[in-house]
Amino acid sequence: MHTHPNARLTPLGRERLLRRHIEHSESLASLADQAGISVRSAYKWLARYRSGGATALVDRRSVRRTQRRTLDPQQLQRAVDLRHERCTLRRVARVLAAPLSTVGRVLKALGLGRLKNLQPAEPVRRYQWAQPGDMIHVDTKQLARFERVGHRITGERRLGSTRGAGCEKAHVAIDDATRLAYVEVLPDEKQGTTVGFLLRAVAWFDGQGISCKRVLSDNGSAYRSKPWREACSALGLTPKRTRPYTPRTNGKAERFIKTLLAEWAYSMAFQTSTERSRWLPRYLAIYNGRRCHMALAGRTPIQQLGLLRATE
Repeated sequence: MHTHPNARLTPLGRERLLRRHIEHSESLASLADQAGISVRSAYKWLARYRSGGATALVDRRSVRRTQRRTLDPQQLQRAVDLRHERCTLRRVARVLAAPLSTVGRVLKALGLGRLKNLQPAEPVRRYQWAQPGDMIHVDTKQLARFERVGHRITGERRLGSTRGAGCEKAHVAIDDATRLAYVEVLPDEKQGTTVGFLLRAVAWFDGQGISCKRVLSDNGSAYRSKPWREACSALGLTPKRTRPYTPRTNGKAERFIKTLLAEWAYSMAFQTSTERSRWLPRYLAIYNGRRCHMALAGRTPIQQLGLLRATE
């Protein structure tokens, strides 16, 4: 017999209480009060007594009545092998003729619950060219045009939307060694527009005393076009592209775009997209001349440019 250590009544006392209720029609609430137990417990024992007799009044064990299934060593090894072959949990369970929940629980305990855990993550490879102009990163970001304050500020999509306004493209160019940035907001990212931006960006960097040698872009159609290659050849640039589906290769441009959105495009409640574009030169002056970069040991791009020039 397993009696709860704090039980007010033993199984025999419970049976006597219930018999007084059944045979003598005494109030169960009154009997429970006399025994110092709750009415709820009294009714619980009454239900057990009616369904199983006196034996059902014994305290039940708190352990599980059914133990969780597991996999034997051979099944476990087979499940691990299948998982490393990138099989889904359902397929592993089907091959082993085991419950999906069991397979999922066991593999999760081994750290194989998700497919991304099967192979170690590729190490982060950080690089920085030594001199200004050795590598210029270029990229584009789509921005919505608007004629009133947008939903990012108002929080109401219907009141803040401007139907039919279209989109515009922010073209960015950033120097790898100094993080010096040049940005234009243009109508699109077609070949002619992109090549024109490259010409103006290289001219701007020349004005800062930076001679551009290479340009890195993603695999957009404009960057793979013949006019882009011809423009790079005319400017003395070596065109390079990122590996497909690997945007982190162009990470400096991607990170600058994220900063641009947070500190310029979505930082103020601009009334129109035209007003937003007018604020862009002011922001770039702050970014290049006053904003410190942790990657540059707390220096601004202009300060980094002066430091690299002094060490030449």
